[in-house]
Formats: sequence, C-alpha cells, structure tokens
Amino acid sequence: MKLTLGFSPCPNDTFIFDALIHHKIDTEGLDFEVSFDDVETLNQKALAGTLDITKLSFHTLAYVAEQYALLHSGSALGFGVGPLLICKDPALLQHELAANLRVGIPGKFTTANFLLGVAYPQLTNKQELVFSDIENALLENRIDVGLVIHENRFTYADKGLHKIIDLGNYWETLTGCAIPLGGIVVNRRLPLEVQQKLNLLIRKSVEFAFANPKSGLEFIREHAQAMDEAVMYKHIELYVNQYSIDLGVEGRKAIDKLFSIAESNGVIPLRSKNIYIED
Repeated sequence: MKLTLGFSPCPNDTFIFDALIHHKIDTEGLDFEVSFDDVETLNQKALAGTLDITKLSFHTLAYVAEQYALLHSGSALGFGVGPLLICKDPALLQHELAANLRVGIPGKFTTANFLLGVAYPQLTNKQELVFSDIENALLENRIDVGLVIHENRFTYADKGLHKIIDLGNYWETLTGCAIPLGGIVVNRRLPLEVQQKLNLLIRKSVEFAFANPKSGLEFIREHAQAMDEAVMYKHIELYVNQYSIDLGVEGRKAIDKLFSIAESNGVIPLRSKNIYIED
C-alpha cells in the first residue's frame, strides 16, 4: 500500500522519517511517496486534504481536525524551542513595538504566528514569507521585525540581527508547559488499523534514529541547505525528544492548553471533534 507523506526538509523531520521511508525498519507493507515542503506549504496541503500523512503546525490542526487525526508520535514539542522575534535595528529593543511595524511571518497558520498574536496583538501588519527568507528580508529593510523558526534560530546573530523576544520562553512562563510546534497527522479516510499502524511505525522510526543517530546523516545533509553538521544536530537536539516518541500525558496537556487559549482568544474555532487518533 502506497501512501502520500509530507514533511519539511529540516533536519528534525528528515531525522525522524529517514528510517521509515528508507525501510530501515519493517514498514509492514507500507510504502511512501514523499513531498518535501516548507511548513506553510504543508499547512496549506493539510487544509486542502491532499496528503495521507503530513507534518503541520498545531495552529492548522484546529482547522483540519474533521479530516485529520493527530498521531501520538512524531511531534515537535519542547522547552527552549520556540520561535524568535528578531530585528535589524537595535533601537527596537529599547521601546514598545509600534502597531505599524512591518512583520515577516513564516505563515498565517503557523504556531509561531499564533504565539505572536498572543504576545503582541498590536502587530497586524504582517507579510507571509518562506521561513528561510525572513533574515534576508530584514537585512534588505523589506520588513522591520521577523519571526524566525527552525535553523534560523541559530543563524540570525551571525548576520548582525538582534533578538527581541523568545516566544517559546514567553509561552513557558505563561503556561508552564512545553511549546507545541508541529505534529504528524493522518487522514481519517484511511482505515483505523492503517492509522494505528502508521502511529507505531513512526514511533519505531524515531526510536531507530535515536539508537542510530548517524544513520541518516547523508539524507539529512542532502536536504539541510548546506547547513553545518554541528548546526544540523543542534537543530535535531532541540526539536526531537521524548515527545517525538510519544506525546504522553504532558505533551497532550501542552497541546490542549494551546487549543484552549486559542479558542478563548477567538484565534481558532471551537473544537467539535477529538483531535487525537483513536486508540
């Protein structure tokens, strides 16, 4: 059985899925047609319902829960892993952020944008950019502040840019929970036994990656946009952890808190369906 699978070319995702798509584990008769896309493209594909399994932002899950169920494995949650709001002009570090500032965001439906809206509701002059273009947009003065995610959390300072706030720290102070960034969902049209098999296989793929961290090095490097190996593994270290193996009680608590705050703020519609895969 061949299934369509979407995830990003970022090291955390290629690390997680390497064993699965390259059959380093027994995939029990399943094969995968893989699409590599940035997070907002994946979000849009989820909204269109085009893939069988996909990575998406938790913000987007609120809009697709009727069609997709969240797997217990493969998610990116953690402490100290949140998006950063950065700038080129250090004067912005000394003042309240004005409502007219031009903000570059990695997508309307990203969790990063949701957190920005909670922390800085006045910042509404937003431009959607591919996440990897935000640093250059700042350097070229096309935007005033930028919301960076993924590997750009590690590269902005080397380019002379400045951190205004770590929105992950903001979330952790506000809630005491890990920050939910992205999850893996499966299309509910698939038979339940296939959904449950996928949940188990992704867990096994993550466990294989942890047990053999260099096994997927060439695959990870191939998609990492010439990223330094040390940065690649720092990226993986931040975004792949025990929550990626299984959400557990604490992971589900963090996701439910995110949805609860988003619902109470009117950022997302009220849930009408359980977001998690059936056990």
